[in-house]
Amino acid sequence: MKIKIAIIVSLFFILVSFKQEKNKLPEGFVYANSIIPDLEVELRYYSINNFIGDTITGYLSNKLIITKQTAEALKMVQEELLKQNLCLKVYDGYRPQQAVNHFMTWARNLKDTINKQQFYPDVKKKHLFREGYIASQSGHSRGSTLDLTIINADSHEALDMGSPYDFFGEISWVDYHEISKEQKANRQLLQKVMLKYGFRNYPKEWWHFTLRNEPFPDTYFNFPIE
Repeated sequence: MKIKIAIIVSLFFILVSFKQEKNKLPEGFVYANSIIPDLEVELRYYSINNFIGDTITGYLSNKLIITKQTAEALKMVQEELLKQNLCLKVYDGYRPQQAVNHFMTWARNLKDTINKQQFYPDVKKKHLFREGYIASQSGHSRGSTLDLTIINADSHEALDMGSPYDFFGEISWVDYHEISKEQKANRQLLQKVMLKYGFRNYPKEWWHFTLRNEPFPDTYFNFPIE
């Protein structure tokens, strides 16, 4: 009987150890909420609310993973915004290469346009590669790039940025002029606070930022988000 109990206990610890090893992140990466507990996260590619209309390969959980340096810089952004009763909401961070491959496969299927009207009404799907909306590699896979917005800390309502997240078109460009003064001001607030704490923006997407001097500038990771 004692031998059976010992075997069961040993198997339990082996399973626990295996699970911990499986969920272990590569060195230099962290779960963002371990450094910013109050950060709001809504990974759009873990849901069906995205331009493809389905959960994307490699997104197994709504957990934001980024490099430690990125999380530490983002914490300072969050603390700055909280002084104005605002905070951040993140739509995407680290993105495995397998997810990027999913995007590429989808883009080549010209018949699948289920969410065209919502996300790319004025762009022909066959031109998504040419116009830079889909690529074979993404800075997100290096772990220091984020897609995010600003929300009200009390209501959790997103500030009006003039276009939805992941909308393919000129209206999403940072300097697009045909939006309201309030929308321009909201975009500039996001730009200003992110720049202050070491992030640079992609001019054609108001939501897209990459940490300057990112720790893995030439490495594209492929571990799943779980």
